[in-house]
Amino acid sequence: MAVLTSDHARQRGEVAALIDEFREVTWSQLDERVNRLVNGLRALGLKTGDTVAVIVGNHCEFFELAMACAHGGWTYVPVNWHWVADELAYVFADADARAVFVDERFADACTAALRDDRGRDVNHVIGIRCAPDTSIATDPRFHAYEDVISGASSAEPADQVLGGPMFYTSGTTGRPKGVRGMLSGGSSMTPDIMKLVAAGFSNFLPIPGRTMLCGPFYHSAQWAFSYLPMIGGSSVVMQHKFDSASMLALIDRHGCTNVHLVPTQMKRMLDLSDDVKSGFRGESLVTVWHGAAPCPPAVKRGLIDWMGPKITEYYGSTEGSIISTITSTEWLAKGGSVGKPLETVEVIVVDDDQQRVSPGSEGTLYFRNKMGTDFTYHNDEGKTAAAHLEPGVFTTGDVGYLDADGYLWLSDRKIDMIISGGVNIYPAEIEGVLAVHPAVEDVAVIGVPDEEFGESVKALVQVKEGVLADDSLASSLVAHCRELLAGYKAPRSVDFVGHIPRTGTGKIQKAPLRAPYWEGHRRRI
Repeated sequence: MAVLTSDHARQRGEVAALIDEFREVTWSQLDERVNRLVNGLRALGLKTGDTVAVIVGNHCEFFELAMACAHGGWTYVPVNWHWVADELAYVFADADARAVFVDERFADACTAALRDDRGRDVNHVIGIRCAPDTSIATDPRFHAYEDVISGASSAEPADQVLGGPMFYTSGTTGRPKGVRGMLSGGSSMTPDIMKLVAAGFSNFLPIPGRTMLCGPFYHSAQWAFSYLPMIGGSSVVMQHKFDSASMLALIDRHGCTNVHLVPTQMKRMLDLSDDVKSGFRGESLVTVWHGAAPCPPAVKRGLIDWMGPKITEYYGSTEGSIISTITSTEWLAKGGSVGKPLETVEVIVVDDDQQRVSPGSEGTLYFRNKMGTDFTYHNDEGKTAAAHLEPGVFTTGDVGYLDADGYLWLSDRKIDMIISGGVNIYPAEIEGVLAVHPAVEDVAVIGVPDEEFGESVKALVQVKEGVLADDSLASSLVAHCRELLAGYKAPRSVDFVGHIPRTGTGKIQKAPLRAPYWEGHRRRI
């Protein structure tokens, strides 16, 4: 039996481990399917240390695959399913993916990416619920997911080796970079290590419990707040596309104990009618965690007034996991802080000369995990080095300080990342796409205040001489972005400017460009 599922299969085999819009999978079924999937993928030729890309929605199969990789020694790359073919092909090549898992909803973009030269090294394409007449099913590398499982042995896999995720996060070049941490796979560690990591989540969540997953599993936070509790025995109820009213109904129907939200979801919950909100019992719900983006104080206070002091915020990153937390009670007393660092995290604040500053003084924030864990950026030694003050001491690019009580405050950002609805968006990637448009002389992309999403993407465009800057051109520029980038990266608005200010070295001076839009607003991550 698979190490991470065997105990749960023995102790409560008939209890549902996974519930999605299509089916339920019990712990016993999960244990057998993981065994078959490991054996089946090995039979296809996947070797310990290989990488697979996963373009799959919030479905039982994604968790089955994650469990299989944790026992087969494979690194899996959860891919943003909004990405277009060019973005997918880049990740296939950069990650050196040997297999791609895709569900039917994203088959067209995946097919186009696999036909790109950068998809040539993918050996296997495993389709989930892909009809035989779809384009991807005609690829000679195609296998049906259920065929891989049904055709494999259910015997306990031999030589179980720990594998895990490599999440792609935006990089300084404008292309995302894979973050390799302790659990990314390809090592000699056994799956038992994952149990130790998951055990740490019992400090944050009721484990075993029942998780409500209502955000994309490809996001590192959603992965951590659902998959890690599952290793401890928590079941997962999942919703592929977020719907606030349906999510509340699912919590009540299945007795969910915990949920992770981003501020956009929190606002949409508060916007529900009084009838829907009053109909939510919420008796099973123990804790609500939120992070990934700044939450408007009025939204957070409204959720606390509705659900009580079970709302807890965290600050963290894909690279460093959870860094600090703050409870509802603490937040009401210190609104604006992101809480106290975990006992396992040391916060180091340095000035421009990289010298440590005293408490209360502002500087660049660096972090060290006292357990000795660290990360690297896949295929990018330069970016890895730039993110570290010294081995094991890294920065998220944020500026802030620790107050006299040990609470962490964020005051600015050294990087230009836009965080919209909890999603990281790197302006350089969008600027690169807009810069090649024939009407564009120069361009800068910034984040501007957005009531619903925290920030939204705005393009500031300097047009070429003789070009008419009007609404028609603005629409054309947005459409141009949508052809080459995922929809969420496309500018929500375009403003035309006479000149894009740059330094003597050619760097865009974004501070004066952002200033008029943020007047009266506090901008923080």
